[in-house]
Amino acid sequence: MFNRAKFLRYLCWPALLAGILMVSACENDLKKVQEISSEDVSKEVETFTGVDVIYSDSAKVKGRMFSPLLLQYQGKNPYNEMPKGVKVIFYDKDLNQIGTLTSNYAIQNERDKKIVFRKNVVARNQKGETFRSEELIWDQTIKQMHSSKTVQITMANGDIMNGTGFNSDQSLNHWTVTNSTGIFSVTDSLAGQSPAHP
Repeated sequence: MFNRAKFLRYLCWPALLAGILMVSACENDLKKVQEISSEDVSKEVETFTGVDVIYSDSAKVKGRMFSPLLLQYQGKNPYNEMPKGVKVIFYDKDLNQIGTLTSNYAIQNERDKKIVFRKNVVARNQKGETFRSEELIWDQTIKQMHSSKTVQITMANGDIMNGTGFNSDQSLNHWTVTNSTGIFSVTDSLAGQSPAHP
């Protein structure tokens, strides 16, 4: 015999179970949203324009960085972003300019003391050598610069060297390039000489 109460009870259990699962899923989604929101809140952003930062080592000025816009992100992993480009001037112990570095974008991690320069990176040293790449990393802890991207170096005499890796001290005076190829000029006096014979 058909029992309406039992039928309704059987019918309601699946619906009730589905409702509980939906509420649980909604609570999980809500928790994720709250976590993301809390992360966003923790990443408070301060905006600075016309930035002029001095870098020193043992109370001696080593460099100066200029940027039209700096975004400072707070939170667990604070960092600075310079989306409108940056220029760095390097100095010797007597505050004479010994090099420059410019890029269209830069990001600085405050914890590991690294600045990553990206997009149209151009650096020059006091020897008149010019370095071009799409990325250059300045590690202030070990006082070195390096890149795993393609780099082109134009010497003071016009010779050109290309490579796919670059390492240097932060003054860019002592550098090495990996997988290098180049275009080198040969003077007329050397070009006209015939090979020496024993």
